[in-house]
Amino acid sequence: MRKTIAAIGLSVGIFILALSTAEAQKLTGAGATFPYPIYSKWFSEYSAAHPGVEINYQAIGSGGGIKQVTSGLVDFGATDGPMNDDQIAQSKIKLIHIPTVLGAVVPIFNVTGVSDLKFSPDVLADIFLGKIANWDDPRIAKDNPGVKLPNEGIKVVHRADGSGTTYIFSDYLSKVSKDWANGPGKGTALNWPTGVAGKGNEGVASFVRQLPGAIGYVELIYAMQNHISFGELKNAAGNWVKASIAGVTEAAASIKQMPADYRVSITNAPGAQAYPISSFTWLLVPLKPQDAAKEKVLKDFLNWMLNDGEKQVSALYYAPLPAALIAKEHATVNNLP
Repeated sequence: MRKTIAAIGLSVGIFILALSTAEAQKLTGAGATFPYPIYSKWFSEYSAAHPGVEINYQAIGSGGGIKQVTSGLVDFGATDGPMNDDQIAQSKIKLIHIPTVLGAVVPIFNVTGVSDLKFSPDVLADIFLGKIANWDDPRIAKDNPGVKLPNEGIKVVHRADGSGTTYIFSDYLSKVSKDWANGPGKGTALNWPTGVAGKGNEGVASFVRQLPGAIGYVELIYAMQNHISFGELKNAAGNWVKASIAGVTEAAASIKQMPADYRVSITNAPGAQAYPISSFTWLLVPLKPQDAAKEKVLKDFLNWMLNDGEKQVSALYYAPLPAALIAKEHATVNNLP
């Protein structure tokens, strides 16, 4: 009887330990929709290759991700707009930004009878400011000689949620338009002067696809997956460029020395073919783990991401991180507690 009780006790103990270990390997994250297609692929593949590990990620927008991770509600966050100094100082959880991939934000449009458009920086800003209200406006026509522009009202579509994609887009517009910089400015959530709001990159893409005369902004893959036309932009060098992996990579090359905290902007970067609305996107990782077992899994995932995950990004229209940056990030990750 004693042996039976002991055996039962040992089995229960092992069962409880197994439950505890499994629970420690369930990670939760929340934040940006910009990188969601590649994050979804990564988390699924990593979990499949590591039995017992489950990574659940909610694409709720960068603003929501920052709020949840700084409050300790999730194990990691994700953002396309780096946290500012005030957010970092006020956070209950000390965090580090870990760049994951590079991407492009593109102006998508649904203009009757038109599949290709060019937007100079001031024209794009004034469209989203509501100063240019019709597609046959002379300033749009000047950028697009030979294109038959319809007498169709412009319907601006922007994000409803706190958004890193909005941060990237507004960071760019703030650099190229004084009126934008002195008006809506730069941020994850803005006081928009005009337009209707969609939730997430998916919501903006859906609105633009359905509304004749609409214009919005999304990460490149959302335009590609939804088969929505997107425009060329005049870059800082004065050249017309369309979003591409090569253009994003050239924009990233403008950063000669990455800051220690990895917070950097590459919008409107120099370079003959640099795409002007390019950006890194980041995971927000706790510096001091609340749960050592979860931190161990997260560190292992980050190293896997930098080694294996980066090889997968181009297929989803993201640009991989530069080799020198990957080496720097490995050192950062391996020095986490």
